[in-house]
Amino acid sequence: MARPGDLPELFSQASDPASLVHINGRCLLQTRDERRVVSMLGIVLAQYAVGDRMSEAHAMVNLVEQGHADQNDVARAFGHSPRTVRRAQERFAQGGLAALARTIGYPKGRRRLPQTRDRLVSCLKTEGRSNYEIARRIGVTEKAIRKQLKRLGWRTHLPEQPGLALTHGTDPNLSAFADASVENTPASASPTADPNLSASGKAPLSLDHDPGNRAMDRLLARAGLIDDALPLFRPGMGVPRAGVLLAIPALTKTGVFDCAKLVFGDIGPAFYGLRTTVLTLILMALLRIKRPEALKEHAPSNLGRLLGLDRAPEVKTLRRKLSALAACGRAVEFGRELARRRIEARGDAIGFLYTDGHVRVYHGKHPIPKAHVARMRIAMPATSDYWVNDRDGEPLFVVTAEANAGMVRMLPPLLAEIRALIGERRITIVFDRGGWSPKLFRDIIDQGFDILTYRKGRSPKIARSRFRDHSAVIDGRKIAYTLSDQGVALLGGSLRLRQVTRLSEDGHQTQIITSRRDLPAVEVAYRMFERWRQENFFKYLREEYALDALADHQFEAADPARSVPNPARYALDHKLRLARLELQRLASQYGLDALANVETKRRTMRGFKIAASAGGRAIAAAELSVAQLERRRSRLPHRVPVSQVVDGQVVRLATERKHLTNCLKMVAYQAEGELVRLVGEHYRRAEDEGRTLVQTALAAAADLIVTKTELRVVLAPLSSQHRSTAVAALCAELNAGATVFPGTKLRLRYSVAAGV
Repeated sequence: MARPGDLPELFSQASDPASLVHINGRCLLQTRDERRVVSMLGIVLAQYAVGDRMSEAHAMVNLVEQGHADQNDVARAFGHSPRTVRRAQERFAQGGLAALARTIGYPKGRRRLPQTRDRLVSCLKTEGRSNYEIARRIGVTEKAIRKQLKRLGWRTHLPEQPGLALTHGTDPNLSAFADASVENTPASASPTADPNLSASGKAPLSLDHDPGNRAMDRLLARAGLIDDALPLFRPGMGVPRAGVLLAIPALTKTGVFDCAKLVFGDIGPAFYGLRTTVLTLILMALLRIKRPEALKEHAPSNLGRLLGLDRAPEVKTLRRKLSALAACGRAVEFGRELARRRIEARGDAIGFLYTDGHVRVYHGKHPIPKAHVARMRIAMPATSDYWVNDRDGEPLFVVTAEANAGMVRMLPPLLAEIRALIGERRITIVFDRGGWSPKLFRDIIDQGFDILTYRKGRSPKIARSRFRDHSAVIDGRKIAYTLSDQGVALLGGSLRLRQVTRLSEDGHQTQIITSRRDLPAVEVAYRMFERWRQENFFKYLREEYALDALADHQFEAADPARSVPNPARYALDHKLRLARLELQRLASQYGLDALANVETKRRTMRGFKIAASAGGRAIAAAELSVAQLERRRSRLPHRVPVSQVVDGQVVRLATERKHLTNCLKMVAYQAEGELVRLVGEHYRRAEDEGRTLVQTALAAAADLIVTKTELRVVLAPLSSQHRSTAVAALCAELNAGATVFPGTKLRLRYSVAAGV
């Protein structure tokens, strides 16, 4: 009998390090003579021939299942991906060792999707059928359809048709069940009579009877049968932040839901459809949830109750919806349609339009153009947006400037947009000194607009005797100024305008230029100084609505041929400025030496020049340096294409998603302003505290009472009786409008609970 020490080893000590693979600190994989051995601390766990796929898969599964190594280490050692290891585990769990012997290639017995079905799949997808419905009709798996669509060039969540309108699926079983369920839908979820609610032409439906569990509706959305979840409200006491529902009548008045439906069509089939997405973003702004990431700090179930859902969309879902809307490229059209509705509703406030730019500072890594940030008094990488506000400071629309263009360059396209929206009526454009350009004034007046701006540059002071006291009551406010009114000629006398100058108590004169000769001088000054409403608007949106926050971190290609100031010329300008200062210093010193010359030592100028020859040579060298720098600068162009200045691709921040969020924040501000106007008649300090009161009411808890025809919102009493009384009066004003919650037939009824 042989002794254990005399037994031959399975593998002698390998001399080739390549034959040893360390799976981890305990396990080894050795290969030699077309054989492999898997060992753990010297104990053989498996041995098999190279090429035996079943045995190799079994060895990998055993290593992972017995806890000797993890999936990643096993996959690396055996030369596979972790996904392959996971699949081997799944097959072994389902069919044992025999399941690991599956042959290479497409699984036997599973139908392939022939290439001849490409046209049929495309036609069905164009009709709006879901992947599940197409797979059922053809007899393959949904995964096969998804891969086939990918090969055909279809992309998920992107619109194929201009309206983004995808129709529902037509599974006969689900459709029959859904149609039969409409009659059994709860009263609180009765579909609205608005035919535009569903882009597919089908009435909205819900198969759920419990507002706190929308599992069936989510299944319908998954099957492609609904475009948006029907709001189902759950009654409750003290629902947090339910006071924000006070803004629904004002939001409906802006027409934002109709505009979204008209411009985008739909983003369905989806549980969180277009209406829900738009309403969520606006309510977030009103509740001061400034970014989608801030949704993590709020319970989705609590926010969902404000939308009539079991849960509000979370961060990833909301960002995905924004991406789908931004992919349409219709944010500008959406803003234009909102502005058109706003002009129709507030035509009396459109006579004076205030235009100004707002700079959004960028702190990222992309090389984008710089702009002067007035509030920080420094030039920084930024993006400039130009807003147009009406007479009361309410925003109408916003335009993003290309490469931070100044007011002079942006006014012509802004005026073209205004004319397209408003038509042929008299409009006065009010702007600050950034738009000062007499040539531009003449063009603006020739287009049928009037101008109102501050005078820029030096101008002669006006004698005190020419000022007179003026007073009037404008917009319900008593105004008094000390003014001088006179004519002024620009462009060599070819452009004659009116100048109204205000004299302050400290003697400062503020000169205002306008083409309006029909207005009293006091109203000209008042309308000009009301420009600060727009500045306050920027500050309010920046602090309360996070106007400057990035909507995404995407960038897009910019025009590489855009001209920019030549940096080489700028560098020479700096050197030339220093050289001239040095020349001036040497010349001043030479003059002082000549003045201090003692004539008893050097009686002639020739003698002084000989004595001060070193200073003369220095001045000559400095003059030569200045002349050389001037010649070098003259050969350089003033402006060059930006592609010669920027290393790499010329980019700018993506504008689509940011423009879309700006429009929705603008709508939220307009709704808040509407509530402030309504409560102003019942609150004495509305001028100073109106928005604070409205913010408090919107953030207040409320009881929700749901009946067959009404959704009653009973707000909790506010901090004081007079504030509660004012909000109760606001509720009465809103009830008179008989507003219906979007997507339902439930009429909103507001009230304030009696104080304890």
